[in-house]
Amino acid sequence: MALAQKLLLVLCQVGLVLSQDVPYEELLAQIQACPKECTCPQNFPRAVYCDNKGLTSIPRIPPFTRYLYLQNNMIESLPANVLENATQLHWVNLSGNKIKNEGIGEGVLGALTRLVHLYMDDNLLSSVPSPLPASLEHLRLSRNRISKIPTGVFAGLDKLNLLDLQGNKLMDDSVTEVSLKGLNNLVQINLAKNQLSRMPLGLPPTTTQLFLDGNNIEKIPADYFKGLPKVAFLRLNHNKLGSSGVPNDVFNISSILDLQLSHNQLTEVPIIPSGLEHLHLDHNKITSVNGANICPVSADSLGDSVNESSPRLRYLRLDGNGINPPIPRDVLVCFGLLRSIVI
Repeated sequence: MALAQKLLLVLCQVGLVLSQDVPYEELLAQIQACPKECTCPQNFPRAVYCDNKGLTSIPRIPPFTRYLYLQNNMIESLPANVLENATQLHWVNLSGNKIKNEGIGEGVLGALTRLVHLYMDDNLLSSVPSPLPASLEHLRLSRNRISKIPTGVFAGLDKLNLLDLQGNKLMDDSVTEVSLKGLNNLVQINLAKNQLSRMPLGLPPTTTQLFLDGNNIEKIPADYFKGLPKVAFLRLNHNKLGSSGVPNDVFNISSILDLQLSHNQLTEVPIIPSGLEHLHLDHNKITSVNGANICPVSADSLGDSVNESSPRLRYLRLDGNGINPPIPRDVLVCFGLLRSIVI
């Protein structure tokens, strides 16, 4: 009787269902197979919500599920056959559980050949799990215990464009050209709050967003960004960078738009790239700013009005240093587009 009532309710919402182009057979299968511990919304028939249920294991998942939410449970393992019925999964969220590498069955993730998003933040992983499906685009593994990136783990992942490894235990010898091989189309990589003492090696030239906050990095090689021509967003807050470890023109690359160097040990402002729009230098040891030293263009090229060759800096943060206002006039002349300066 309960099932009949449920089906009647679904049929009353047939207009909504048809608008999502869900075949009746799929909808019926989802309703009949929805785990009792979970919720399968009729207005979102390809999603199964099993989050925040106190689960210690994964229930049997309906066959047409695309979006599976299992976050914030007490799941410790992924047996090899646990998702064999859910071959259409696009999105799996397993964050906030107790999963270890030893608990991941052989091939259980690699078999999900349509998987695009995999979230496994806040678990107990010690290394990047493998094998992973070639379809994967986003992989989030933040706040685990990862100290190792197995050789070849990213081989064949040509679609992966976001990799989040922040808050782990990665050291310099774990982040190398060998361990990152295969990330041919990576756009964003987050390595913040690890144990790196140098700039990571082996990043693909497609990298656009590089987050390295909260490490122990002391210097940047002079030619480091020659292999990263597309970097637009660079975060190096809360490291140990002194001006002696930052070559004066190391950031002078045309692609960079947002540069964050807060909470370091800089005593000087590096040369600011012409295209840079946002610069964070707060909480360093800078005592003065000299426009002649940091302006990326010559004084002769600066006219009375802003033109195409003018530096694009719009936001400059310098608070938490030893700088007393006002900002020197030559700085304001150079950066005519500045709209916000924090001292």
